[in-house]
Amino acid sequence: MAKTKQQPEDVNVVSLKTLTKSSVWDVQENDVFRMLDSGVKDADIRENLRHYIDLIRSAFEIIDIKEDVNTVKKAYEKKGYKVFTLKIEDKKLSWGIKKKPILRVTDLTYENIRHISANKLLEVIERNFGGGWDSLSQSIQDIILSGFDISTTTLPKDRLHKKGGMYEKKVEDGFEVLEIEKGNWVEAIFAKLKPEQEKPKMKFGDEDEEEIGDDEDFEVQDDYKNHDDEDDTVEDPDDDEITEDNYSTMMDLGGDDPDDEAAQLSDYVDE
Repeated sequence: MAKTKQQPEDVNVVSLKTLTKSSVWDVQENDVFRMLDSGVKDADIRENLRHYIDLIRSAFEIIDIKEDVNTVKKAYEKKGYKVFTLKIEDKKLSWGIKKKPILRVTDLTYENIRHISANKLLEVIERNFGGGWDSLSQSIQDIILSGFDISTTTLPKDRLHKKGGMYEKKVEDGFEVLEIEKGNWVEAIFAKLKPEQEKPKMKFGDEDEEEIGDDEDFEVQDDYKNHDDEDDTVEDPDDDEITEDNYSTMMDLGGDDPDDEAAQLSDYVDE
């Protein structure tokens, strides 16, 4: 008798029970509906539904539509919401769901920072009143540094794109760049997503074991500390008022370990 070959289980399929505050940023509105629709058939999930709604709310806006009327639903759809009806036993709930946009630096969290591209990150930074890297608060810088390698430099316009300089080397190394003009000077912010790294596990029972920390993730690099030729000078220093204070280069910034509870959740959806 021939045996039926079993299809391999898709380990990438996300369910409510495997969903996290980080992985929820990878799913879309239709995925949320699918997970809820299948999940509420599980008694354990029904009893803890508010917990799962809280988790989904960290990445999505959820509206409880009280009026089960097509005109009301269509009004929410025009605002970008996906509207669906969820049946829990003998009760029906109509919800509108929309992914939270990441438009401002205050929208960045430790959970979503690795779920955007370097280009997207630089767009968000550019919207921050054009102030550059130093205009960001320390907490925002720490969030960004938890997911991206960041380098900055401030140079006169005519020196930024110098052949063989820092700009060229960073672009060749896969960094995206944002240029912010500051008078006759330009601040360049370079960003590249950090590779995924598994945290080292401690070995127990070994007297000579060494505790491995996370601080090395943000170790300051000096690869490009002297990125320009030493004999480079800027003409007419009096006109440009070039001093050590306004001529600066900052490389591969570091930060502290992230706080896993950085993002705050919204109120519960009424049952």
